[in-house]
Amino acid sequence: MQIVYLLLVALMIVGIIGSVVPALPGASLILIAIIIWGFVKGSFAAISAPLIVTAIVLVLSIGVDLLAGYVGAKQAGASKWGQIGAIIGLVAGFLGLLPTLPVGGPLLGLLFGPLVGAIIAEFIYRRDFILAVKAGIGIVVGTVVGNLIQGVLAIAAVVFFLINTWSQVFG
Repeated sequence: MQIVYLLLVALMIVGIIGSVVPALPGASLILIAIIIWGFVKGSFAAISAPLIVTAIVLVLSIGVDLLAGYVGAKQAGASKWGQIGAIIGLVAGFLGLLPTLPVGGPLLGLLFGPLVGAIIAEFIYRRDFILAVKAGIGIVVGTVVGNLIQGVLAIAAVVFFLINTWSQVFG
């Protein structure tokens, strides 16, 4: 039972990393691990509080993700074009399709793809390079802040789970 528990905690740690890194599952992995633990224990009564907290964290993470990018874009004066360009840049960067990144692969693409995509889309829409750069930076800053908040929420959910279940496994 202890090995299964530790494997699920490892899955939760991957979920924490996924909460911070775009395009990777985050809080949903933590929720899945808690549900698996409920099946292993044969009872969801022992994990009802962590399950509820993690479900709330998942909903909050989705809200933070949407709100942070939106607030960052609005603060920088970005249009919907910039937001769409950031999403396209994220996908292109993750897949390694950005010509400006011949090395570094998906990790650098995840960092620079949204910035490049937002700048290009804003420039096409507004024809003002300074505004395009400002909008691109605003979108990226909003997204990074949102990802950091999601990471904190994910850590809180895992710590809450560990506090409520550690004694069940290790006495």
